[in-house]
Amino acid sequence: MTADAPVHDSPSFETSRLLLRPWRVAEAAVMRELWTERDPRVPPHRRIDADGRPTLAELEESIRAEQPSSVGMLAIERKSAGDVIGYCGLIDSGRGGTGAPELGFELLRRTWGNGYATEAAWAVIDWAKSSGYRRLWATVWDWNVASRRVLSKLGFTESDRTEVDPARGTTLFTTREL
Repeated sequence: MTADAPVHDSPSFETSRLLLRPWRVAEAAVMRELWTERDPRVPPHRRIDADGRPTLAELEESIRAEQPSSVGMLAIERKSAGDVIGYCGLIDSGRGGTGAPELGFELLRRTWGNGYATEAAWAVIDWAKSSGYRRLWATVWDWNVASRRVLSKLGFTESDRTEVDPARGTTLFTTREL
């Protein structure tokens, strides 16, 4: 297997500007860059720690170990440049109820403001609907205005459910019927 080959067969989606597909081991550096760019209010277990972990090697191994799935975080590749700029997909954490996966997305800061998150998420939503899901949900920090705006464009509405963390802010739970 080459470093440029997808590790597992998972769904792939194409939009006018983007290709959503499984991560390749060679793209672990992009994943690590996402970790380094995260807001300091993001919980420590989702940021690079004082020892520099996760390391590039650890992220490469996590890509190799990823199990094929009908849901999961897919790399977002810009078709025009052939570069990976983040991820978008569904995870089934169980927090949203039975049969309701969570939509997630994260893009490199240098690509913000171009509509890529919205475009990628629409492709995932369309797939979820055609796959028989009836509802999706997403969480977002109250201070993450850009992601809240994307979720609103996608038709997600904020529910009454929140989780308050005095140090990091409030997590809002949003939902979207399909």
